Formats: sequence, C-alpha cells, structure tokens
Amino acid sequence: MSPTYTHQFNTAAYKGAATINTGLFIDGEWVAPVEGGEIEVINPATGAVITKVSAGTKADVDKAVAAAKKAFKTTWGSKAPGALRAKLIGKLADLLEKNVDEFAALESLNIGKVFAHAKHMDLAISITILRYFAGWADKIHGTTIESTDAKVGLVQREPYGVCGQITPWNGPIAMIAMKVAPALATGNVIVLKPSEITPFTALRFADLVVEAGFPPGVVNIVNGFGHTVGQAIAEHPQISKVAFTGSTVTGRKILKAAADSNLKPVSLELGGKSPTIVFDDADLDQAVKWAAAGVFSNMGQMCVAGSRIFVQEGVYDEFLAKISAAAKALGDAAGDPFAEGTQHGPQISKTQVDRVMSYIESGKAEGATVHVGGVRIGDEGYFVQPTVFTDVNKDMKIAREEIFGPVTAVFKFKTEEEVIELANDTVYGLAAYVFSENIRRGLRVANALEAGSVAVNSANLFDPSMPFGGYKQSGIGRELGEQAIESYTQAKSIHINLGIRL
Repeated sequence: MSPTYTHQFNTAAYKGAATINTGLFIDGEWVAPVEGGEIEVINPATGAVITKVSAGTKADVDKAVAAAKKAFKTTWGSKAPGALRAKLIGKLADLLEKNVDEFAALESLNIGKVFAHAKHMDLAISITILRYFAGWADKIHGTTIESTDAKVGLVQREPYGVCGQITPWNGPIAMIAMKVAPALATGNVIVLKPSEITPFTALRFADLVVEAGFPPGVVNIVNGFGHTVGQAIAEHPQISKVAFTGSTVTGRKILKAAADSNLKPVSLELGGKSPTIVFDDADLDQAVKWAAAGVFSNMGQMCVAGSRIFVQEGVYDEFLAKISAAAKALGDAAGDPFAEGTQHGPQISKTQVDRVMSYIESGKAEGATVHVGGVRIGDEGYFVQPTVFTDVNKDMKIAREEIFGPVTAVFKFKTEEEVIELANDTVYGLAAYVFSENIRRGLRVANALEAGSVAVNSANLFDPSMPFGGYKQSGIGRELGEQAIESYTQAKSIHINLGIRL
C-alpha cells in the first residue's frame, strides 16, 4: 500500500479534510512505483511544498497497460454491455456530486483556482459530462447496408481497447471527465497520466472508480513526468489510441511518437490565440463582462482564452475603459483562493509566472502600451495583475503567441471584412467570440471565422452535447458530443453473402 496525504481545510469557503493516496493506481490497487521516484506538489498561492506524490516511469506504464489489456478481454469491452457501462459511469457522476466540496477544495489547493469557481464551474461541468456520456453507453449502434437481395452489410462501432490519456494542469478534473467518460462509454480501457503539477483530483478520482464498482484494470492512473510516463504512453505498442490536451509543441512530439511506434490514432486538443470581436451594435456592458471572463477566468490559463480583443472604432474608447476597470477590479480581489471575496488566484507555478511576465516585458519592448496591470501582485505566491495592452500590432509576439496568463490586447477595427481577416490571421483556430445584437451579422461572422467553436454574445459556454476541438494548429479530432463517441470507436464492416455464387 502506498502512502496517503491528508489535508485539513479550515477556510471560509470549505471546512473539512481531504485524503488522497499518493501512489500509482494500477489494476484496481494503489502501488508504489517500480523505480521509487517522487514529485513535489507546490501550492501556487504560497509557493510552498504541499506534499510529494509518486513518479512513475515506463515500467509502471507497462504494468498499467498489461492490467488494462487483461480487463478489456475479460471484464470490459464486449464483456460489459452498454447498460452496465451506463450504470457505472452514472455512479461516478453521483459520487463526484456527493463529494463535490472536497474535490473543489483539492482543485483550489492544487491549482489556485477560486473555490467557488472550482465548485460551480469545473466540478459542475465534470458531473454533467459524466452523466451525458453515461446516457450514450447503451445507445451506440451499428447500421445495416442492404446493397442487393443476395448480400447484407453490417457496420459495427467497436472500441479501440487500451487508450492512453494525458491531461493538463489548468483544469484537471474537467479534462479527466472529458476524456474518461466517452472512452468508458464506448467500452475502452484507460491508462491516464494526469499533469505532474496537479495530480490531486486525479488521485482522489481513482477512489471513486473503485467505489462505483468498475472492474480492476479498466481505469489506471500513472503519475509522472511528460518525458517519462507521457512518452511511454505515446510510444507504447499495445496502446491503441492516445488523447492529449496541452501545448502544441508537446502535441507534435506525441503525434510523432505515436506514428513511429504503431501508427495509433491520436486526438489532440492544443493551444489557442482566440479572437473576441465586439461590434458597435453590441450590448457593451454584457460584451465587457463576457470578454473579461473569456480571458481572465482561471487566471488566463485557458486554451480558449479570448486573448485578442477586436473592438469596432465607434465603441472602442468606452469598451477599453470598461474592460480596464474590470481587469483592475479583479487584480484588487486577488488572493487566497479560499478567502471570502477572492476573485483572482495565482498562476500555477514559478515557471508559468515567469513566462507570463516575460511576455509582458516583450510587449513593452516591442512598443505596446500597458493600459492596466503588467505587474506581479504581492511577494508570496505567483499572482499577476490582469493586464490590458493597447497600441499592439498584429506582428508583435504578444499578438501571435499563446501567453496562457491574464493578458489581453485590445485592437481597433473599422469594417466586418477587416476584422474577419485579422481574427483569422493566426496559426491557431480553437475558439472565437462575436458580440453583436444583429443576429444575422453574428452568424455570418461566426461562419467566416476559422475556429472549432464560435460563441455569439457569450464566451466559454461548454455543452457536453457539442463537439469541442480546433482548426489548424489547435488540434486534431473532437471531444464531447457524438463526435467523441466516434473518436473512441472504430468502424468494422461485415459482409454477409446470402446467395452470391461463383
């Protein structure tokens, strides 16, 4: 039995204890890593070490794959009918809801996300996703193709088998739900690597897998670094599919490793540099609120962050004043994620805060103006004042690269045609946001934008029934919706000869 860690929360937002096992979860049991490594987990609000968790290696991935493969052949896959899969995934959702405060507290402790945001956004989304895919599990049907009287064709949707899943640090529990739920619903088995920076909710989730009644080996969780566990998952010849959420740079490496091993299919949800477009007929107060949420939520650490804001010239000055006031108010409400009144938490790590500050310095060096923010907050933890840049041209580094922090640039535009060209002038294409009270214009612009998801008069609205993924270098494939079911199944054609003779 590997060691556990208990954290006692005594805060305004949550009072209670949370206990996690710090080992590896393989074949339904907690085990120590083969090579005995450990990883320090840091509290981003203070910079202090919280505890250490086990660090797996390739040897542990091999064990997890063997366990998963056995489960797929003996207790899951075709051995587990859709009704059973639906029941167990539904139990997972119920258990997550029952323990929602504890999971939200772990998420806040580990990431620095404001407790209320973790509970009412991340956990709420995760529960909804699990229930949505539980509903799919017994509704995955094939088709019959009657080509002639002498021949019938059957097309079946079958699971891949062992799926490797690699989740990011910015929304751990939600990303786990997005990947685990459709994989289980379709009969696959899982080897999951959570981010080494934020493993807490993944480890606690493993307990729910056991409590829900999943057979051993169906879900395996192997902590570890990307260059060890992540690489082993991408390269493993007995893993039949890989799903990854993270940076475009790492996505390229996973794609190459998968191709060089067994040509396994890969789904990638990668970076973004999403545009927010505000026309002069928008409800400006609503546009400001949504735009601020779209770039500053989760301290800007979102792949869908609307980090390029294009405002039509007639409302530019008013919008700029209001978004700047919103940014300042958020910075003034920065602090302990569990404290009453906190609205803005820290960046995830020293590495990330240094990265964000380097982009701010780059913007200033290239001639952009910091209209508000641009500085660190306090001398403890990794807090950055939400920042608004003006006087930015489209070729500056801050206009082209994903910052992954609370930093946005506000641009002025004249015409619809001009802003569409500006918005699409990026290697990314994950999300986009359009604000206009003219619904014809909103839909027309949405159709013209090169992005996997476009929201009109809102931002960051996730719906588990809607596919999510990116154009261009923002990824390959889709998560959520019926498209996720297709992503985790492969088509088999069966030709039945009823009377064709040679």
